[in-house]
Amino acid sequence: MMLKMLFWIALVILIAFAVRSKLKGLTGGQGAASRPERAIEGEAMACCAHCHVYFPASESVQADGQDYCSAAHVRLPAQ
Repeated sequence: MMLKMLFWIALVILIAFAVRSKLKGLTGGQGAASRPERAIEGEAMACCAHCHVYFPASESVQADGQDYCSAAHVRLPAQ
């Protein structure tokens, strides 16, 4: 009886270690606490004068000092 119980405990521990090591492999082997902090560089955003949707400023179409998300919105009145 005692031998069976020790066998099942050992089996559960081995499965737990296998699952843990598999999950570490999926995340690159680094825990959240050991990841170095990096600054996230992003692109400036612009807001369309017509539809008020935000989009990357590098994709903006400028007319009359305002930013638009497309040339079609330049032809429409600003809201």
